[in-house]
Amino acid sequence: MSNSDPLIRSLASRFEHGPNADGRHVAIWHDPAGDYADRLDAIAAEIGNVKVIRVDGDEFAVKHRLLVEERTQPFIVYRKGEVPPGLGNWLLDLEYAYGVFTADKAALVGEDLGLEDPAARSVVGEHPEFFNAADRRERLKKRLANDDNRTLVLAKMCAVLLRTEQHSLSELTRELLVEAARGDESGLKQLTDYGLLEFYWTGVETTYGYAGAEPTIDDFILWVFRSAHEGFPGDTSGRNIQIDYSRWRDSKSSGPAMAELAGKAEDSLQVAAGLETRSWEELLDDDTFESIDRKILSDLAAGVAGKTISAREVVEADRRRHSTFWYSGYEPLYTAIRSASELLAAIDAFDPAMASFDDGLQKYASGWSKIDALYRHFVHAARSTEHTKPLEPLVEQVENFYSNKYVGPLATAWQAQVDSIGEWKATTVPSQQAFFTHYVAPLVAKGKRVVVIVSDALRYEVADELAMRLRRYKDSRSKVGFEASIDAILGVLPSYTQLGMAALLPHTTIGFTGVKALTEVDGKKADGTANRSKILQPHGGMAIQAEDLAGYTVKELRSLTQQQQFMYVYHNRIDATGDKIGTERQVFNAAASSVDELVKLTKQFASADVGAIFITADHGFLFQDRELDPAGYLSAEPQGDEIHDRDRRRVIGRGLKADSAFRHFTPEQLGLSSDYEVLIPKGTKRLKLQGSGARYVHGGATLQEIVVPVISVTYTDSGKSTVRPVNIAIQQKSPNISTGVLAVDIHQSEPVTDKVQGRQVRAGIYLGDELLSNHVLLKFTSESDDPRERFVPARMALRSEADAHNNEDVELRLEEQIPNTTQWRIVAKAVYKLKRSFQMDF
Repeated sequence: MSNSDPLIRSLASRFEHGPNADGRHVAIWHDPAGDYADRLDAIAAEIGNVKVIRVDGDEFAVKHRLLVEERTQPFIVYRKGEVPPGLGNWLLDLEYAYGVFTADKAALVGEDLGLEDPAARSVVGEHPEFFNAADRRERLKKRLANDDNRTLVLAKMCAVLLRTEQHSLSELTRELLVEAARGDESGLKQLTDYGLLEFYWTGVETTYGYAGAEPTIDDFILWVFRSAHEGFPGDTSGRNIQIDYSRWRDSKSSGPAMAELAGKAEDSLQVAAGLETRSWEELLDDDTFESIDRKILSDLAAGVAGKTISAREVVEADRRRHSTFWYSGYEPLYTAIRSASELLAAIDAFDPAMASFDDGLQKYASGWSKIDALYRHFVHAARSTEHTKPLEPLVEQVENFYSNKYVGPLATAWQAQVDSIGEWKATTVPSQQAFFTHYVAPLVAKGKRVVVIVSDALRYEVADELAMRLRRYKDSRSKVGFEASIDAILGVLPSYTQLGMAALLPHTTIGFTGVKALTEVDGKKADGTANRSKILQPHGGMAIQAEDLAGYTVKELRSLTQQQQFMYVYHNRIDATGDKIGTERQVFNAAASSVDELVKLTKQFASADVGAIFITADHGFLFQDRELDPAGYLSAEPQGDEIHDRDRRRVIGRGLKADSAFRHFTPEQLGLSSDYEVLIPKGTKRLKLQGSGARYVHGGATLQEIVVPVISVTYTDSGKSTVRPVNIAIQQKSPNISTGVLAVDIHQSEPVTDKVQGRQVRAGIYLGDELLSNHVLLKFTSESDDPRERFVPARMALRSEADAHNNEDVELRLEEQIPNTTQWRIVAKAVYKLKRSFQMDF
């Protein structure tokens, strides 16, 4: 019989093991408390072909029925209440003949659970409340093995109550911590109600070393965080709690709860007050409490502002905190401080000297533009963090340095070069007007399909970052990677959208239409996507807005690009944000979004098998986050016979009067075919204008406005990408592990570059497939050329299981997750011998 009820199975077995001498089965059942009286008929029905006799003071009638009336019928003779002893039991002879059946619940359940160890079976009788419910019994049964000992049975009972997948102390404790974080004590109540709380706390004391006179979960939590902050003990218990503490924090399921509990413990232990007198350097390896990051960040910001902390020290601090628990919540703040330190150092070393117009263009593209990038990173990060107080002294200093020691001096030096030229052109740098003939036409002539992505106001330094992102990209499945080189070209003047967009089109002549600031090429209107598409069509091309491609499948996009030789795709995020007074301060957020969107757009066209991709812009821009003071505006107003169009950084008209505040250009000097002249405010000055923003501007002649990027993108589609992960090596100082903790440095052998990607690995100590330590996550992302700055420390605590393998060889393994899977592969390893010192016993 396969019935799951142990009582029925046990009773039925009596009727299955062959008849007695009289050829039938009789079970004399003593049930003093009458626990089974209501189920008796159902039990008999389950067994089948069995009749029930309930003894009710009629023992002689029962005997007569058994021995005379129905001598071959199987019976259950059921007696409840106390049975008279000795000869007072008138059914004693039948009991001797057939035996007595007693429904010993503990024995039946223990038998049903398949437990072989008597000590393990005794748990059933000691915890009757737990085993009363069939649901709990069945859930426990699924977890048990026949040879489980008493401790395992109790642990698995706890797992049933807490509903954890595993029964280890680590997992049981994780669940109780998660409950504690949300103010829930239901798990503790379950353990208490079913008599398992003492067992749990005994396990905690034995394994972790926590021994409270009256242990509570709140006290245990404080003990854990205090131990972490002070440094876990080096004994076995200390290593055990250190490993599990790391697991709880690193897990997605319990990490948020650990953060919540850390905050409460921090208040109770008054951690912040104790950090006041400690230096940021000594805290770099402690991430127990959130206030530690706040202390480090506060000191770093003050040190950078006061020039007592170098940029290298900030970079090193950021690197060491990068893999810590609280870093993600403070990443914008770390980024802001790091960018500020690098920016201030770069400006201190800045020299705006330039030998010529071309020299200025080349120096900006190759070096000076990185200062604009650092400023952008600082402002973007500072505006992204909710913790702005530490940055207050830095914000003012960065703005002063950037405006007064970089933008101003650079604009002044560059203006001298602008004033010295007779025509707006360079010798060594192509003109934006030559874009089509220089880049697109040669490839179209060879039969290649070309896509040109024009991103409005994609400043050179933003494009440089985009090119780096593209070079570092590699599809883990298709192995597709990008080659992306960047050139600087000389943008048109005035440096605004309509003229810049027109210059990128194929044309012979370009000029103003006489309507607002609109332009024309070869006598055709060049404003708007439709007009530009008409200009491109005779050459085999078309124009489209990037947003119109959002819903295209790869097949649809491939079909679209195959219908013409080339395509201009217009993307507008930066200018659309910066040109509005209400959103101009969000322009650096828009720049970050643009990089993401342009990477995605490039991947779309690569999937559609386009032969070549160019990414360029119509113009750059000037931006400063703080409000301009009056000195930033021109006091003079432009004069002329006809002021046709004016903006913050340009004036277009006829008969314009020369003025020392402006650089005057004739259309011939600018390579324009119409008869409109141009005035450009010198340096970074803005014209006064009602209703428009002044922080974000373009149209003028500064390097930030007129150095236009051209990114040339090609890609590999046969797994030949040269992008690879950075090399790392374990620095093994000793062949032995003689203490409970292995501290080792992992060296990033080379800097991260366009073609050498950063990587994240986990470190752990193994014996075969058995993990003997905690896992430590390590990130290798340093771009430093100094080998000393590319060491990443790893610290692994051995679990108590390692003690059983003294004098055996183990492996320190660095493993990397296989993309798009949950599997890990070994990328580096080192063999150590466990040499457990006798001192570990003490």
